[in-house]
Amino acid sequence: MLELIQITNDAAFARRCEAIGGFRILVDLERLGKAERQAGRNTFISEHQLGDVARVRAVLREARLMVRVNPLHDGTAAELDAVLAHRPDCVMLPMFSSAAEVAAFAGLLRGRAPLVALLETAGALATLDDWIATPGLQEVYVGLNDLHISPGCRFMFEPLADGTVERVAQACRARGLRFGFGGIARLDEGLLPGRDVLAEHLRLGSGAVILSRTFHREDADSVLEAEVAALRSAEAQLAARSTAQEQQDARRIAAAIERIAAAWPARA
Repeated sequence: MLELIQITNDAAFARRCEAIGGFRILVDLERLGKAERQAGRNTFISEHQLGDVARVRAVLREARLMVRVNPLHDGTAAELDAVLAHRPDCVMLPMFSSAAEVAAFAGLLRGRAPLVALLETAGALATLDDWIATPGLQEVYVGLNDLHISPGCRFMFEPLADGTVERVAQACRARGLRFGFGGIARLDEGLLPGRDVLAEHLRLGSGAVILSRTFHREDADSVLEAEVAALRSAEAQLAARSTAQEQQDARRIAAAIERIAAAWPARA
């Protein structure tokens, strides 16, 4: 079953996700350079604080807690000490570009929590084989929001159509690492419908996906539960496909991504 990652600093909402089952909660402390990097785009800029880690940790009993910290910087050692005091189940490193950065971060982490590498730069992709064996690395998550910008892609899911995500998935499987990518909208929403994104997660052997804000917008008290139930039903149906059906879907989805990208203006 695909693990659903929910970004939230709301302890009550985190507990609600845990009650559904199959969730990982992400408290997002990343700030450095993010507003400038994502200026003008309808993306999530977190306002989470260190105290939110403690509040969310206090209510979770089964769901794993992941904390995304800032990219490697002069204050990383102190930041990790503060975060790890609240016993997260894993720590995510964003916006790295080299094996040296991953190694330095892992050295500061000192095995106190599993490391999740957020692959979201061209440099990180180019050096994948150099850092994927870093001691303490448990999972690689491909962040399509930022990764698609580096090569000048027009649409977030182009790295899914061109084989980039599949390459990372294969490298992770070879090392026995967990793997996930992107975000997912409700099944029948989004330029690339959530159902198609889900199909590719299952084909590639992904273990986790971040839920988009569409899953819990305020249009009904039980929208989250209903939409997750619909996603799980579709997941079971898609898991029953034959290999030939998976490949047929993959070709159709890649063509859809290419059409969407072609309709958008070229990125400067």
